[in-house]
Amino acid sequence: MRFPSWLCRLTVAACALLLAGGPASAKPALWVARSATASVYLFGTIHALPPDTDWHSPKLDQAFAKAKELWLEVADPADKAVVQPLMQQYGTDPSHPLSSKLGKDRLDRLDAALRQAGGPGEASVEPLRPWVVALMVALAPLRAAGLDPDSGADVSLKAEAEADGKPVHGLETAELQLRLFGTMPAKTEIALLDEALDDADAGPAKLAAMLAAWTAGDVTTIARLTLEEQDSGPQWDDLKRAMFHDRNANWTGQIAGLLTGTGTVFVAVGAGHLVGPDRVQDMLTAKGFKVERVQ
Repeated sequence: MRFPSWLCRLTVAACALLLAGGPASAKPALWVARSATASVYLFGTIHALPPDTDWHSPKLDQAFAKAKELWLEVADPADKAVVQPLMQQYGTDPSHPLSSKLGKDRLDRLDAALRQAGGPGEASVEPLRPWVVALMVALAPLRAAGLDPDSGADVSLKAEAEADGKPVHGLETAELQLRLFGTMPAKTEIALLDEALDDADAGPAKLAAMLAAWTAGDVTTIARLTLEEQDSGPQWDDLKRAMFHDRNANWTGQIAGLLTGTGTVFVAVGAGHLVGPDRVQDMLTAKGFKVERVQ
């Protein structure tokens, strides 16, 4: 199973923007769910982009302008006062240093990957758990390529909503997200790190297909790259179920509640949650709501 493929590839794929010079006309996929009294737009995002990337379109802007409020996965993911204590709780294990969990070959590969990314090497991450280091390795190409998480689509939408005086809400908390990682089995953490190192060795060029799919709204390719090209097995199936099916079901219940109200709402979540067999749209349809793609 390729770790960034189902969790971080939607972010790391943005590296290809710098290779290709950026899309001329981006049209990421957009859906709308309707009831008799309300409309909820569903937009799949990429979480880090070059600062000058123009991913807006007339239909997307019109939908956002109609919305009275914005819903994200987490209302304020950059709130350090909230995130830092949680990272300490779920992401560190000082009594069991990282080197005690990894063999020499892994340590050597990790050291090389961190140094290539401009870091001081594996000794600097000794107190961290393997899943945190896996994320660091997976996200390193973004920083090396000059990408800015503050320019991600969800962050930009949050800034626009606040400028327009629209309330911003979260479908879940940062603690829930980090707890998913912090409670995973030790073997799964090591496997995630292995796959992050494999992708780092392969380089960023392979990610161009994912970026092209997102900018073109090619949900079939997004589903294949993020969900379908995976190994199977109980540990992976359980983790993917928690990361996608269970969270999507939780969000669907909240979106269904919004559809019992009035007016228009804009929901922006990672694009992987709006593709594949467990996508939010199908769960809403099963609840009796009409969902159609508008871009």
